[in-house]
Amino acid sequence: MSQVVGLDKADRTGETTDPDELVAILERQRQAFLREGPASAAVRRDRIDRLLAMVLDNIDDFVEAMSRDFGTRSRTGMLFAEIMGMLTAFEHTRSHTERWMRPIRPNRLARLYGIRTEIHPSPLGVVGIIGPWNFPLQLVVVPAASAFAAGNRVMIKMSEITAHTAELTRSLAGRYFHQDELAVVTGGPDIGAAFTRLPLDHLFFTGSTGVGRLVQRAAAENLVPVTLELGGKNPIVVGPDADFDRAANRIARARMVNGGQVCVCPDYVFVPASRIEQFTDSLRTELRGMFPSILANDDYTTSVDTANYERVVALIEDARARGASVESLAPAGEELPDPVARKIAPTLIRDVTDDMRIADEEVFGPVLLIKPYTDLADVIDYINARPSPLVAYWFGPDRKDFRKFVDGTRSGGIARNEFAIHMFSENAPFGGVGNSGMGAYHGKTGFDTFSHLRTVAGTDLPFAITGIAAPPFDRRTVQFIDLALRAARWRTGRRVRGRLPRREPTS
Repeated sequence: MSQVVGLDKADRTGETTDPDELVAILERQRQAFLREGPASAAVRRDRIDRLLAMVLDNIDDFVEAMSRDFGTRSRTGMLFAEIMGMLTAFEHTRSHTERWMRPIRPNRLARLYGIRTEIHPSPLGVVGIIGPWNFPLQLVVVPAASAFAAGNRVMIKMSEITAHTAELTRSLAGRYFHQDELAVVTGGPDIGAAFTRLPLDHLFFTGSTGVGRLVQRAAAENLVPVTLELGGKNPIVVGPDADFDRAANRIARARMVNGGQVCVCPDYVFVPASRIEQFTDSLRTELRGMFPSILANDDYTTSVDTANYERVVALIEDARARGASVESLAPAGEELPDPVARKIAPTLIRDVTDDMRIADEEVFGPVLLIKPYTDLADVIDYINARPSPLVAYWFGPDRKDFRKFVDGTRSGGIARNEFAIHMFSENAPFGGVGNSGMGAYHGKTGFDTFSHLRTVAGTDLPFAITGIAAPPFDRRTVQFIDLALRAARWRTGRRVRGRLPRREPTS
């Protein structure tokens, strides 16, 4: 296994610094794709297997690289979230690849009339993947596996914020893949911007909403279709008939996954006004119990870099300055936040008003906003007045209030009584809506995202079915069209009769 060492920018010998090199890699991959044609199921599975082997053969190196990138990040947490989290996705994808590749035959009845139609899932060609820093490994290899299953070549742009992980992935990729199959690109914002301008066949991006807008704008210049996996301020509603202690326990743990640096972490929680003190007490007790120490705690994930640390601290201080109630749950004797360790204590904020930055900006840190409510309709109105979140959470039984919440709000997904449970099924799509993203992946949805559903139709009939559409038009054709339109008007008129809006008379 390779030895990971400290990487200053000057030492990143493998870093891609020339945008022309990106163009050359893309052309190499595209020519290989065109030359070899659609890959067989065996080839696709082999690429998925080699991608997983690249990770599993080098687990210790990846853990060390990510630890260096973050400063402090739990080894167990990394193994669970980064490595274990991808295993079922890989196995599900590789085991279903051949089945997903099969043509679909719709409208079998038409075959009786001599028309045969098939829908072929066809590879797009070269897929570009831009990865984030919060899960720098998993969130590039899982979509890459889906792209391989669909028969594509893949170019990956790693996040420059997690430079050690990026360089390790780049150096390992060449041991497991030819560059015309998989190419890993490293480099700073300039290379990232050049990557988004490539004439790829599909561009898959995971990151912030603001950067997502720039990615889509750049991709549009070449009409490159995009999948955007973004984020947002994810709400929780604790129902009036929930188990409040259990809800507090699970919400506390959900907020602290990866130090709160997860796109599906909850940002704010609505609690019935009559139970808010009980809930806050339980939440406070749970968080203090989880972290009796923070500064020397190797399980307490740091902010990934100084910029993100300072951004979160600034959000907290802005809320405090504007009148919010801010409670830091720092252990006794520890001065937090600490700019050297880049650690921020779990923080509870109440009395948040709309003029505070934290009311609108995704926190991406160990901070939770607590808001009271008395009427669920007000909660739904509040959520709907803001950009759609990636996930909305509900704690409580599956009853009328929960279904009202599901039907009345708009979000990428809904999870009840558990953190991110909507992502657990490999058959369920994962993605956002509106500001939280577009498109989806995981399982068959990921295969379809990186495929073109190509219709192939034909007939061996001795006469032209569509000849009626070409001139000259005889009297029978005119009569047939007139009769068909009359029948259509009659059917539609019966359906809408009495239901059209009344027109006001004009003066």
